[in-house]
Amino acid sequence: MSTFLSRGFSSEKSDLVGDVETVFSPSHDLKEPEAILEFKWSVPFQRFDREGSQKVVLARIAKVCSVRQTLESFKRFRKMGLQLDTDGFNALLRSLCQEKSMTDARNVYHHLKHEFRPNLKTFNILLSGWKSSEEAEGFFEEMTKMGVKPDLVSYNCLMDVYCKGREMDKAYKLVDKMRDEDISPDVISYTSIIGGLGLVGQPDKARDVLKEMREYGCYPDAAAYNAAIRNFCIARRLGDAYSLLDEMVGKGLSPNATTYNVFFRSFFWSNDLRSSWSLYQRMKDTGCLPNTQSCMFLIRLFGRQEKVEMALELWNDMVEKGFGSYILVSDVLFDLLCDMGKLVEAEQCFLQMVEKGHKPSNVSFRRIKVLMELANKMEALQNLSDKMAAFGSSIQVSKGENGLIDMSSSDLLPC
Repeated sequence: MSTFLSRGFSSEKSDLVGDVETVFSPSHDLKEPEAILEFKWSVPFQRFDREGSQKVVLARIAKVCSVRQTLESFKRFRKMGLQLDTDGFNALLRSLCQEKSMTDARNVYHHLKHEFRPNLKTFNILLSGWKSSEEAEGFFEEMTKMGVKPDLVSYNCLMDVYCKGREMDKAYKLVDKMRDEDISPDVISYTSIIGGLGLVGQPDKARDVLKEMREYGCYPDAAAYNAAIRNFCIARRLGDAYSLLDEMVGKGLSPNATTYNVFFRSFFWSNDLRSSWSLYQRMKDTGCLPNTQSCMFLIRLFGRQEKVEMALELWNDMVEKGFGSYILVSDVLFDLLCDMGKLVEAEQCFLQMVEKGHKPSNVSFRRIKVLMELANKMEALQNLSDKMAAFGSSIQVSKGENGLIDMSSSDLLPC
């Protein structure tokens, strides 16, 4: 008897997932009868029939198998006598959406839709992510023909397609239809409209939506304000963008990293160092921590303008408060420090990064290595080499005939 069968199952869902991964791993041939029979007689049906278990198991199968194998596995479960109803069908579709693609999920839907009775959840799973409004409308029409009444989620998915496609007339007609159906647009609906108006070059009208939605009892959140602010930044009307930022704070909403990134992006492309630095200080004063995108906009701008002190302040803030990506930011930082001949600072930042448990890239290490060789800092270089070796790099450091450290780049692992 195989290990899989002999050890049995516990009542924990995680054990079930582990056993499924064993049977349906890429190394298994799903057409092998023994593997299928083991799974059939080992899994307690009452456990797998629960919707939660179906979602977990099907998600794991979809993760490790191809779409064809996932579909074949689903069909085999039914042949084994497992009661897979519409909830099971929905679990399959959701797994494909998450682990494969929306296109794969929709193809499987059309392949199996006559064997199940799709419900509202089925269509809401599949409605997101459409690129073409014609395709989305066709799917929406199929939904209504099958007697499934759209809800707020359904309408918001279609609204998103219209707004991203710059079809604002259709978006406004959809709002009217929602109200006719006694479905009130929510903040997600209005945020889509705000974004769409920005795409068609109407930031002022988008700002008016913030007022309009309040009249209907729907209050803007940070995401809605972020969309309106983004519109003004794209239009290069930063004064209006800052006014909205102040209004946002006045309404009791806290700007988040995404809010600030809209500004940082504009300042980066306009090479506006002063505004970027001022906004970064404001961000810190309000207690909002930058994310990786914020840090990259800033560090690249500092590097472009060779502002070492600003770059080091950002880095020290990252080390102290724990935000951003050390790996991404350090590559730009080390380039700047090496270009400016700041070897002491580069060594210090290198050691700070290592102390935090992050491995500097081999490219950055090589740049620092060259400077240390030129400065004849062999002991310091040996220390950094040992630190790199602790992460698994095989580094040989020795003195060459010229007294410099000899280290072959082939001894370093790829980044």
